[in-house]
Amino acid sequence: MRLALRAPAAWPPARWAVAAGAALLCALLVGLPTALIPNPVFGRIIPPEWWNLPVLVVTSVLAGLLLATYVRTGADRAPGRERSSRIGGAGALLSFFAVGCPVCNKLVLLALGTSGALTVWAPLQPLLAVASLVLLGVAAVRRLAGEAACPAVPASAPVRSA
Repeated sequence: MRLALRAPAAWPPARWAVAAGAALLCALLVGLPTALIPNPVFGRIIPPEWWNLPVLVVTSVLAGLLLATYVRTGADRAPGRERSSRIGGAGALLSFFAVGCPVCNKLVLLALGTSGALTVWAPLQPLLAVASLVLLGVAAVRRLAGEAACPAVPASAPVRSA
């Protein structure tokens, strides 16, 4: 965890700009269709819960940090970092389902009906929110710690001499 906290301190301003832009983009991609950000295109039948907006904010910040780690800085990619991207993607997708209106989700309505969406799906949404934040946090910590740690050259990689 300490390594992960050290990595952003060394980021150049361009990488911070990517992190801020990615966080804003994530907030819009999740917040607009779920109507947490009021807009004329999407609406909610069920009003948002008190925890929906904080989950959206934390999801956006973590996704922004995670996506900024993919900006090349000249350092070689550390082995095993591709898995973090899959974990982060799963976390972002879960947060979308966690903060959305339970009866506005067509997949949930088809699977459970309106009463099932309210009695089964809605109580599961806070758990999905926690799972999404944990997955995004793990992915971000892995990527950031990999940047701060001394990267090891894989054994199968050819050694280049100067």
